Amino acid sequence: MNFLRGVMGGPSAGPQPSGAETIQKLCDRVASSTLLDDRRDAVRALKSLSKKYRLEVGIQAMEHLVRVLQTDRSDSEIIGYALDTLYNVISNDLEEEEQDDSEEENSPKQVDDLGSQFTEIFIKQQENVTLLLTLVEEFDFHVRWPGVKLLTSLLKQQGPQVQQIILVSPMGVSRLMDLLADSREVIRNDGVLLLQQLTKSNAAIQKIVAFENAFERLLDIITEEGNSDGGIVVEDCLLLLQNLLKNNNSNQNFFKEGSYIQRMKPWFEVGDDNCGWSAQKVTNLHLMLQLVRVLVSPTNPPGATSSCQKAMFHCGLLQQLCTILMATGVPADILTETINTVSEVIRGCQMNQDYFASVNAPSNPPRPAIVVLLMSMVNERQPFVLRCAVLYCFQCFLYKNQKGQGEIVSTLLPSTIDGNSVSAGQLLCGGLFSTDSLSNWCAAVALAHALQENATLKEQLLRVQLATSIGNPPVSLLQQCTNILSQGDKIDRRGSKVQTRVGLLMLLCTWLSNCSIAVTHFLHNPANIPFLTGQIAENLGEEEQLVQGLCALLLGISIYYNDNSLENYRKEKLKQLIEKRIGRENFIEKLGFISKHELYSRAAQKPQPSFSSPDHMMFDHEFTKLVKELEGVISKAIYKSSEEDKKEEEVKKTLEQHDNIVTHYKKVIREQDQELEELKQQVNTLKSQNEQLQTTVTQQVSQIQQHKDQYNLLKVQLGKDNQHHNSHSDTVQMNGIQVEEVSKLKEELEEWKNKHELLQGQLREKDSLIEKLKPSQLETGTEQSSQMSKSSGLEHNNELQKELEMLRTQIQLQSAEIAKLQAENQKLQVMNTSTDPALGDSSATAAKNLELEGRLVQEVKDLKNEVKALSEEKASLKQHLDSSNSTVAILQDEKSKLQQEVAESKKEQDDLLVLLADQDQKLSALKNKLKDLGVPVEDEDDIESGDQADEDEDGDEEEQD
Repeated sequence: MNFLRGVMGGPSAGPQPSGAETIQKLCDRVASSTLLDDRRDAVRALKSLSKKYRLEVGIQAMEHLVRVLQTDRSDSEIIGYALDTLYNVISNDLEEEEQDDSEEENSPKQVDDLGSQFTEIFIKQQENVTLLLTLVEEFDFHVRWPGVKLLTSLLKQQGPQVQQIILVSPMGVSRLMDLLADSREVIRNDGVLLLQQLTKSNAAIQKIVAFENAFERLLDIITEEGNSDGGIVVEDCLLLLQNLLKNNNSNQNFFKEGSYIQRMKPWFEVGDDNCGWSAQKVTNLHLMLQLVRVLVSPTNPPGATSSCQKAMFHCGLLQQLCTILMATGVPADILTETINTVSEVIRGCQMNQDYFASVNAPSNPPRPAIVVLLMSMVNERQPFVLRCAVLYCFQCFLYKNQKGQGEIVSTLLPSTIDGNSVSAGQLLCGGLFSTDSLSNWCAAVALAHALQENATLKEQLLRVQLATSIGNPPVSLLQQCTNILSQGDKIDRRGSKVQTRVGLLMLLCTWLSNCSIAVTHFLHNPANIPFLTGQIAENLGEEEQLVQGLCALLLGISIYYNDNSLENYRKEKLKQLIEKRIGRENFIEKLGFISKHELYSRAAQKPQPSFSSPDHMMFDHEFTKLVKELEGVISKAIYKSSEEDKKEEEVKKTLEQHDNIVTHYKKVIREQDQELEELKQQVNTLKSQNEQLQTTVTQQVSQIQQHKDQYNLLKVQLGKDNQHHNSHSDTVQMNGIQVEEVSKLKEELEEWKNKHELLQGQLREKDSLIEKLKPSQLETGTEQSSQMSKSSGLEHNNELQKELEMLRTQIQLQSAEIAKLQAENQKLQVMNTSTDPALGDSSATAAKNLELEGRLVQEVKDLKNEVKALSEEKASLKQHLDSSNSTVAILQDEKSKLQQEVAESKKEQDDLLVLLADQDQKLSALKNKLKDLGVPVEDEDDIESGDQADEDEDGDEEEQD
C-alpha cells in the first residue's frame, strides 16, 4: 500500500518513477495481486492516470482491464473503475484532455488516431463487445452508466464493425432498448445517445429498434420533457427518430400504421405569445419540422407519401402547421422551415391542396395565404431562403393540381380581374416585370408551374392583355415577355444579368411546349425568330452560353410543335434558316450547353430549390425534366426531311385521333365511375338504414316478448288469486254448479213452467166440463164425475213424477253441492203429488219456480260484478308493476354511476400512489448520490428518532417543573 500512496501523491523517498513505469507496476499489481482490494486500488490508480497518460494506459493496461471485466464481475466498484478507464482511453472527448500548448496543433489528429486504434484493438475480440453488452444489463449505476458511455464511444470510432457485432449477438439490440425504460434519467439520456450511434446507416438495426417499441418510448419521453419547450433530451430523441425513419420505408409505414403521426400534433401547438423563443426551442421545433418532412419527402414511394399526407390532414397536423405559418413573432428560420414542411405535406395531394387554398391570413380584410406568401416572394427585402421556400410552396401547391392552376390563371384573365384586391396573378405579373432579377426569375418559374402539363391553360393565357403605358394599346403577355427578352441588358436591373432572361426563356419554353396555338402566336411576331437565330449564332462569353442553349431549345420547340399554319414559318423553312445562319451541328452543340451546365445537374437532383446564393438560381427542377424530354426529339427533328415530317404529321394526327378516342372513353369511364361511386354510396346508405331498421325491429320484438312474458306472469298470478277467491266466496261456482250448468237448469225450469201451464189448462178444461155436466146429471152422476176427475189428476201427476225422476238422474251426475237445489225440487215434487190438482196448488208451484229463477239471476249478476272488480284489480297491478320497473331502472342507473365514480377515485388513488413511489425512489437515489459525494444526509428514521428524543426531553422538563 505504500507503493500506491506514492503513486497517488503521498510522500516518498528517492527519485519519482516516470508515468510509464508507474503504469507498468500498476498493471503488474492488477495481474498478480490475489486480494480484491489491491486490484481495486490499482485499477482506481489506472483510471486517474488514464487521462494524462492515455497512450501508455491503453497499450499496457487494456488487456488487464478486459480480464478484470471477465473475472471480477461480482464487485461492481472495480468493474466501474475498469469501464471508466477504458472509456478514457478510447474516447476522443478533447474537453477531458489536459494537453500542453505545444501539442494543441497536432492534438485533434493524434486523438482521432488513438481512439480509432484502441477501438480496433478492443473489438478485435468480439467477445469483448458481447461482454460489454452483458455488463450494460446490470442495474447497478456504477456499472451500467460507464458501460453505456464506453459502448457509445466504440460506435463513434468504429460504427459499422461494432454494429455488425451487436447485430449478430443474441438479443443484442433488445438489451440496449431496455436503457430507454431506466428510471434514472442520466442512463436513459445516454441510452438515447447510444441508440443514435447504433442506428446510423444500418437499416436492419433500425427495423429491430423500431419493432422493439422505440417510437412509443421516444414519444413518451418527448411528451414528458415538454415537447418543443423541452431541453436537449428532446433534441436527442428527435435525432434518433430521424435516424429510424429517414430512407426507411418499412419504419415509415410502421410509424403511420401505429397512429404515431397523430401524436406529433401537440408538438406544434404554439401559443399566441411568440416572443422570446429560446435557442433550444428553435432547435427542437426545427428538428420536429424536419421529422414531418422525412415522412412526406418526395423521394419516398408515392403511395407511402400520399397515405402520410392524408393522415396529417385528418389528424389536424396540417392545420396546425398553417397556424404557425400565419402567426406573428415566429423566428425567420422556423418560418422558412415551416413553409418548406407545408409545401411537402400538400405536394401532389388534392385534398391538402384544396385546404391550403382555403387558408386565409389574419389580416383586415382577410387575404388568402397564397397571396400573402407571393407578396413575400416578389419582395426583394425578404431573406433569400424565405423567398426560395415560398417559391417551393407555390410549386408544390400547383403540382398535379389542375384546379389550382386554373384558379391562378383565372386571376389574370380580363373577365375575372378584381380591381379592389390584389390577386396571385397580379403579383406574378408584377414580379415578372420588376427591376429585381430574382423576382423576375421566381415569378417566371411560378407562372411556368401554373402551365405545367395543362394545354388548356396555355391557350387561355394567350388572352391575357397588359396595359404598358397610358395612351398605348395593350399588348399580350406573350408579346411583353418577348419584348423584355429582346431588350436584354438595356434595362437596368438589380442582380444577375442573365437571371431574368433565363427565367423568361424557361417560361416561354414551358408555355410553347405541346401547344401549337401558342407556337403560332409566338411565330406571328416577326421579330422573334431573327432574335433567336441572332442569339444562337453569336460567339458570346461563358455566361451567355446558357442563354444561347435556352434560345436553341425555344427555337427547336417552335419547329417541333409547329402546325405549319403560317406560310413563312413552316417547319421546312425554319430548318433551312437554321442550316444557313447557324448550322445544324452548331445548333445541336448550343442546345447541349443546357444539360452540361453544373447548375442544371444540381437542379435535377431534387424538387426543392436550394441555392447557396441568388446568382446560382438558374434552373428549376421541373424544367430539367422538360429539357431531358425535348432535347433528343428536337435533335432528331432538325435532321428530318420534309417527307419524314409529313409522315410524322400523319402519325401525329392518327395518334391525336386515338388520343381523342381514348380521352372520350376515359371521360365515359370517369362518369361511370362517378355513377358507380354514387350508387355505392346509395347502397351503403340503404344498407345502413336497413341495419338500423333491423335493429329497431329486433328491439321491438324483444320488447313485445317481454310484454308477453309480463302479461302471462300477471295472468298466472291473477288466476291464482281468482282460485283463492273462488274457494272462499264461490264467485266462479255457485253451490258446485258451473255457469253452463246454471243455464241448463234455467232451460229445464222453463220446460217445467210450460208443462205446468199445460197441466193447468187441462185442469181448467176438466173444470168447465164438470160445470157443464152438473145441471144434467146433478143427482145421478155426482159420484162418477168426482171419480173421473180424481183419476185424471192422478194420471197427470204420474207423468210429472216420471219427468222429475229424469231430472234427478241428470242432477246426480254433478257434484255433491247441488243437494240444495235437489232438495227444493223434491219439495216441489212432494207438493205437486200430495196436494189437490186445484188452481191454488199450481199457483204455489209457479211462485216457487219464480223464486228459484230470481235467485239464479241475482247470483249471475254477482258473478259479473266480481269479474269486473278482478279486471280492475288486474289493471292496477299492471300499473304498479310498470312503476316498479321504472323505479328499478332509475336505481340501476344510479348504481352504475356510483360504481363508475368509485372506479375513477380508485384509479386516481393508484396514480397518486405510483407518483409517491416514484418520488420516494428519486429521493432515495438523490440521497445515495449525496452520500457518495460525502454530503451528510439525515434519513427520515434518524429525523423521527431525533424528534422523539426532543419530545421526551420536553416531557421530562415539564415533569420536573
